[in-house]
Amino acid sequence: MSVTPRWSRKKPHFPLLAVLFLVFISCSILYNEFRIQQIHESPDHGSASGTQRTSFTFVKPNLPNGASEVLDRFRSCNSTKSYSGRKIRWADPDSESSRRRSTRQESCDVFSGKWVFDNQSYPLYQESDCPYMSDQLACHKHGRSDLQYQYWRWQPHNCNLKRWNVYEMWEKLRGKRLMFVGDSLNRGQWISMVCLLQSVIPADKKSMTPNAQLTIFRAEEYNATVEFLWAPLLVESNSDDPVNHRLAERIIRPDSVLKHSSQWEHADILIFNSYLWWRQGPVKLLWSSEKNGACEELDGLGAMELAMGAWADWVASKVIPLKKRVFFVTMSPTHFWSQEWEPGSEGNCYNQIRPITTEGYWGSGSDLPTMRMVDKVLSGLGSKVSVINITQLSEYRKDGHPSIYRKFWETLNPQQLANPASYSDCIHWCLPGVPDVWNELIFHLL
Repeated sequence: MSVTPRWSRKKPHFPLLAVLFLVFISCSILYNEFRIQQIHESPDHGSASGTQRTSFTFVKPNLPNGASEVLDRFRSCNSTKSYSGRKIRWADPDSESSRRRSTRQESCDVFSGKWVFDNQSYPLYQESDCPYMSDQLACHKHGRSDLQYQYWRWQPHNCNLKRWNVYEMWEKLRGKRLMFVGDSLNRGQWISMVCLLQSVIPADKKSMTPNAQLTIFRAEEYNATVEFLWAPLLVESNSDDPVNHRLAERIIRPDSVLKHSSQWEHADILIFNSYLWWRQGPVKLLWSSEKNGACEELDGLGAMELAMGAWADWVASKVIPLKKRVFFVTMSPTHFWSQEWEPGSEGNCYNQIRPITTEGYWGSGSDLPTMRMVDKVLSGLGSKVSVINITQLSEYRKDGHPSIYRKFWETLNPQQLANPASYSDCIHWCLPGVPDVWNELIFHLL
């Protein structure tokens, strides 16, 4: 039966229905306008990464009297619940800082280029000449016979990198503290920097503290230090022990960097990184305000966004660019699947001896959503932070990883060496090698 005939037979009810319909429409419009106003008044109306929530609360990070207990490797969650939607409200940098960042013009994009074979100028040091070399990165020492990975120079498309000069770098560091803060990839870059610098310092004028959360190389005649602080997740976590951090669950305090910033705040030049550890499954969140040990669970990208917010709050509120230089190193790619650069193959980085030459190559070892999130955070910090974009240039270097030619706690046994598909390290980088170029970029930008 059609609707129109029924209405025509009950004309006395039509005015009442029309009035009710108009009232319903009016209420809906008023409600929607109210919700839109609420959203636009919110400092950040996007949902946290990895969630579909549309409501959330904001947390002010890095409060001096925040958590009552230190989060260490012995701490566990008393219970776990789903993510509550809390987000970090980090301090906005001053408008003048943002303006300086937006108007700054680089004469050349040093991160866009190609690798050029150069066995006349490279390597910048010999593996065997650096007493501070890590066995995890000493590929030639542990059996790698081809040395071509040491001879590649990064050549930007439309300009040249400033040529490395160890004495000029030391002058830049005179009377200063240079500190790398992050994970094992940042530690590799720190070792690279020490190896690049140490050769011109007399043996009795240089020293290295024992391996600890904060490890310090000191050059007396320059009154300078080159330091590494183990903080793989930037915020406080149960993985902050530099040795014992392989734990069943990863717990962070997403709203506080204060434990780490107390050690890095007096450095003159800071180089941060964070990426790899967020790629290893869900993360437990233990907020500073939580008194009963109840954790929330969030995916890696969402948790990293919270941690980056707490870190950005410290940078925005504490860094004066004329007094302190801050760099952030973008994600370091992995090369676990040779089919990505050589379709039909079934290997990894093992036995790779040349870079990828396809311009713009991008493999699965670099996550674009993470890159976009990091770029959004860094863009909001204005001139307070400089970006070292190593990702694309490192994507080409499938040949630069240790694969089986390394020692990690123990040397690989013959059975493991015969199984590179399972035991290749395609994450870290041989030295001399790719991280030396990352440090050349820092030298160029300082």
